[in-house]
Amino acid sequence: MTGVHSGTGFLVALAVPLIAWQLAIFVFRPAPYILPSPVEVLAAFARQPGFFGWNGLVTVSEIALGFLCGASFGALVALAMAALPRFERLAWPLLLVVQSFPVFVVAPLLVVWFGFGMASKVIMASIIIFFPIASTFADGLRRTDPDILDAVALTSATRWQTLRYIRLPLAMPALASGLRIAAPLAPLGAVVGEWVGASAGLGFVMVQANARMQTDRVFAAMALLAALSLILRWAVDRLAPLLTPWEAQDKDTPS
Repeated sequence: MTGVHSGTGFLVALAVPLIAWQLAIFVFRPAPYILPSPVEVLAAFARQPGFFGWNGLVTVSEIALGFLCGASFGALVALAMAALPRFERLAWPLLLVVQSFPVFVVAPLLVVWFGFGMASKVIMASIIIFFPIASTFADGLRRTDPDILDAVALTSATRWQTLRYIRLPLAMPALASGLRIAAPLAPLGAVVGEWVGASAGLGFVMVQANARMQTDRVFAAMALLAALSLILRWAVDRLAPLLTPWEAQDKDTPS
């Protein structure tokens, strides 16, 4: 029943802005190049489904690789900071400085360094995803209950064993939260890279269509990108519980 209610709520949340959009078109009657109607956007997609599908596939590849690389590197850096306090003191200020750079400053440099292909977009997505993962996971590792650590200190466990068997499992919910936060950011990184310089992808489609005043195609690419973002968030929500399987076992255990 929960899945049915959530599915109904999603459809309602999607239908309300679409209806409001169509009503605004009916009342104000803007020129199509200013604001196309939902029907016109759907027609633009229907005229070239293969074109949008191919460019969407390019963006999906960039998003998937960027998410995988950014999440992996962020988790590894968080683990390194937890295991090596000296490394944390050196790395954390540098990470904050890098994160403060606007993406529109970094993206052109990546295109210059790595070209117009997929590499620059994957790196851009990885950079955007990296910080939420590293910060939330590092915070989870840092916030281990002191009472638990005091109890472990009475045993013969080494620092590495404490990190592996105590701090790491207890920080998994924080990592799951970081993945959920980062999921909507992955498409942003890929598309920003495509805006700066690309030969394919949904960002490339938006730039080309906007230059030709084909606003319906811009909205069609935006709608497809929004759908990809929702799918990625849905996938993360389904996979995140795998990081904390004991929580599912606790729910299944009758009280």
